[in-house]
Amino acid sequence: MKVLIIEDEPVLNKSMVAHLSSQQYLCESATTYRDALDKAELYRYDCIVLDLMLPDGDGLHILQALKKAGKTDGVIIISAKNELDDKIKGLELGADDYLTKPFHLSELSVRINAIIRRKNLNGSNLLTFEEIIADTSAKTVQVTGNDLPLTRKEYELLIYFVINKNKVLSKNTIAEHLWGDDMDMADNYDFIYAHIKNLRKKLLAAGCTDYIHSIYGMGYKFAIR
Repeated sequence: MKVLIIEDEPVLNKSMVAHLSSQQYLCESATTYRDALDKAELYRYDCIVLDLMLPDGDGLHILQALKKAGKTDGVIIISAKNELDDKIKGLELGADDYLTKPFHLSELSVRINAIIRRKNLNGSNLLTFEEIIADTSAKTVQVTGNDLPLTRKEYELLIYFVINKNKVLSKNTIAEHLWGDDMDMADNYDFIYAHIKNLRKKLLAAGCTDYIHSIYGMGYKFAIR
């Protein structure tokens, strides 16, 4: 699951990234309004943690841009200001939750998880597709009732495929989702091919139907034929 941290205070930004990364979220960060707006408009995130007070702009304008673009990324507003008007305005613009500084990092991760469950998993920790059951809380996968050991990237890839089932995903989209700001390391897409090959091999060995289909010149699709 991919999270964007928008916070201009360096120590808090780094501590949030470190904590959420330890919870196996793929984290990107931005410290300015311009950088944050560019990332929010260009990419899709499972959740955006948004500070309202940025040095070069108002965080609420980022929410307005997301709404105008029809994007459905989850958003948690964080702000040192404990004013009711800001909270109401943010929620009206499409934010899903609101945290007032200071807050515990453990509470932030719980709220992010709740938003992702509600938006992507219909409020459940379990993500299912045919004989595949993934527990997004325990980060485990079962096929026909048996545990399927996966690497972190293989797990993230499978979850991404299932959430976007029946959609054609380009190699660039997959690379951006799996590596985020470090996607340059996957420029030649050999990494993607290797992870998809290994994931398919493990699924088939566990008795799973082959749902990963290569779409020539376009990418991959996870679907029943």
